[in-house]
Amino acid sequence: MTIPQSLFIVVRHFSSASTIPKGLSRYPNLPQIHSKYKPKVVEEAQKALVEYLHATRSLPFTYAEHIGRNSIVSLANLIRKIDFSAPTFSRSFRKLLRYQPINEFEFFFESIGIDHSDVPGFLPANKFFFSEDGSVLNAAYALSGFGFPWNRLGKLYREEVLIFSRSSSELKARLNGFKEFGFASLSVVGICLAFPYLLRLEGELGGEVEALFCDLKRVFVEFNMGSSVEGNVDAWFDVCSKVKVFYDLGCEKGKVGELMCRKKGLFLECPKEVLVQKANYFCKLGVGADCVGLFLLQSPEMLSLDFETPAISILGLLKHFGLSSEELQHVSQKYHHVLGRNKMANLPRVMRALDLHEWFFDKIESSNGQLLAAYTIASPDEDIDTEFESALKKMESSRTPIHTMCKLEFLKGIGFGENALTMKVLKNLHGTSSELQKRFDCLLSKGIEYSKLCFHIRMAPKILGQSPEMLEQKVNFLCQDMGSSLQYLDNFPAFLCFDLENRIKRRYGFYVWLEENGLCNKNYSIASLIATSEKQFLARLFGIHPAAPKQYLECCSYKVPFNNSQRKFLI
Repeated sequence: MTIPQSLFIVVRHFSSASTIPKGLSRYPNLPQIHSKYKPKVVEEAQKALVEYLHATRSLPFTYAEHIGRNSIVSLANLIRKIDFSAPTFSRSFRKLLRYQPINEFEFFFESIGIDHSDVPGFLPANKFFFSEDGSVLNAAYALSGFGFPWNRLGKLYREEVLIFSRSSSELKARLNGFKEFGFASLSVVGICLAFPYLLRLEGELGGEVEALFCDLKRVFVEFNMGSSVEGNVDAWFDVCSKVKVFYDLGCEKGKVGELMCRKKGLFLECPKEVLVQKANYFCKLGVGADCVGLFLLQSPEMLSLDFETPAISILGLLKHFGLSSEELQHVSQKYHHVLGRNKMANLPRVMRALDLHEWFFDKIESSNGQLLAAYTIASPDEDIDTEFESALKKMESSRTPIHTMCKLEFLKGIGFGENALTMKVLKNLHGTSSELQKRFDCLLSKGIEYSKLCFHIRMAPKILGQSPEMLEQKVNFLCQDMGSSLQYLDNFPAFLCFDLENRIKRRYGFYVWLEENGLCNKNYSIASLIATSEKQFLARLFGIHPAAPKQYLECCSYKVPFNNSQRKFLI
């Protein structure tokens, strides 16, 4: 049978990648050894290590070779302990192994594919030899004997460490049980590498597992993978890992197999990284991840579109998607900070800033992505803001253009457009782009709606001039101690700009005390308490009670917020 071109590409890619022995594609850093000796030195050291593990430590030769050939960094650390001399190296290295026993677990974990820098975190305490605890090694024997590539076992260990606490007989029984669904051994290996939890589960195979295998069987049979990728574990794993992307998005196992098997090109030609990137792009719209998964399955053409480099006109795109003249006018008046141009990469956040994200996704979904695919800027000068362009030129010639440009990219990234208002907001932003993003994300995590938070920043940019911890404390005080809600920030976002200890807590605490003691019957808004100047606040206190200003100032002299311990000083 002729192998489809798409499958041939998959097989060729993974076959060529797997033929480079780990540790021999590049030699370790061995400064004491001349480069012309390194290949021979590494080869001799690996041979000696394999002999040591097999003859001295009684490991089966095959597995001793796996460990010796795939632990190049640990091996290099041993080599560096020797005063190098070409004629005597081999003898010196064997002597080192004989008199300075190695930590066998260190070599093992590196050999199964765990990065050497991470190995210390996996080493068992106070154990150096497999004879002290052979459970991990025995599990590796069972998995490797079934067909798992030795240097891929680290993926299983990282994701599901409990697999390696199961006995060899349990693992073999589990793997053979998977074969009863109609899969060959290498198919099962590819499936388990993509879904390691299958080997962790105990007991009978449940409905979810059966649904998973049902989907995969339909995909494999439809793609004719059995005859096309025979003997190639990586090709099976590649397809399974893409299937897993859709499950991770929330697609229900057993329900999407039929849809998947109709999208052969998606699973055989599109790299997993591209699939994940596009899924993340649409998830930024704030819609259900499962909806995004189904949309990509139904409209795989989206995977070939460039969502990074094209520029967009906000009003032009909204018009293209069907907004009426009246609706466009409303957007222009209410969301002026979003208008102008932006990058296609920022489009999902632009739609959230406009509070049109759900409408936008519905439009894309109902058109099978064609509306988005067909959009282009109408003309070179469409939606260009001349004030923005002028301010941008001045910024580029400033003392810190890179720092400022990064902050501008942050604003555009959360939905602000290329307009004069954005530049005014930019002048009042302090911090690096990463710091600003953390502060923005913090406020989102407290429950502030995305579009409203953009409004808050538009009205009071200095909100983002504080640490996430401080912002969280202020939001908590507003909602918990002051009994207000996040909606109050819609009218008074500057609340988050005032000093919590020496302004907000002090003034509010004093007002509450006056109210509790019957000295103030009038209700004051939070803004009137916090935002007024010190002179106006004291004047208001004098109107409440002539002695109140004096007592308040005495409280202020303590340099701490008003609290119960200060009540003895009051009226």
